[in-house]
Amino acid sequence: MSQKNLLKTNFRQVFSTISLAAALLTGAKANGQKQQPSTASSALNAKLINIESATNEPFRFSLTLHNTTFSRQLYELKAELPVGWQMSSRVDGSTVTSLNLEVGQSREIALEITATSNAKVGKYIIPFKAVSPAQTLSVALEAVVKGNYAAIIATPSGRLSEELTSGSHKDIELEVRNSGTLPLQNLEVTSQLPSGWETSFEPAKIEKLEAGKTRRVKVLLKVPDKTIAGDYAATFNLASNNVSSQAAFRIFIKTSLLSGWIGVLVILVALGCVYALIRKYGRR
Repeated sequence: MSQKNLLKTNFRQVFSTISLAAALLTGAKANGQKQQPSTASSALNAKLINIESATNEPFRFSLTLHNTTFSRQLYELKAELPVGWQMSSRVDGSTVTSLNLEVGQSREIALEITATSNAKVGKYIIPFKAVSPAQTLSVALEAVVKGNYAAIIATPSGRLSEELTSGSHKDIELEVRNSGTLPLQNLEVTSQLPSGWETSFEPAKIEKLEAGKTRRVKVLLKVPDKTIAGDYAATFNLASNNVSSQAAFRIFIKTSLLSGWIGVLVILVALGCVYALIRKYGRR
């Protein structure tokens, strides 16, 4: 082999060695960079970013906050909410506004956001942030307002008072109205009464009531015998998983006519006995 060819061979070997060393160095540097903690916004994650709810029910988000820096961090928790909306964040069941994390530590955050009662139907973007001196982490949450649940129980006439006699019964007609914008299901009607009083409902349960619709409920109210005359309070309750309402009645109990005549007769008999005793023994 000539000297010229030998030089070419040596040059190729040196170039290959340098290239291999450069490749190894680049790979090691890349691996080193992968092992270092990242300061990307993925350190604040939400299990679900889009939640749908009614205005009278909170939006519940579950988030994870991870400290990706090389030092202990105090994160302030904040959100950009529409006017009138409210936020509450909990960690391990306790309400918090900030969170202290050690290096590499992660914590679960339970976030509740409550809309105003008059919030319009639609999707609201809510930026939620965890801010520390070293980094600002954020995630865009979506709260979708689908409407509201509401119901009213009353009477068709609006009258909330009745009059009964002791030992009698009476039919009362109630009206249940879905005053919200969403359908209601499994509405139950119950009562709170004085001791010994009884009620029955027809129907006792409304399976479904569409928004804006009404349904009549017949109540049979029974008052026990010997109930003392006077004013009494009776409350009829309406409840489901989404709503509750009540109607407070004033019930006036009067003594029956028969009981009144019996009382008068007893008084007359007593007076007659006294008079007879006076006439019999008064002259002695």
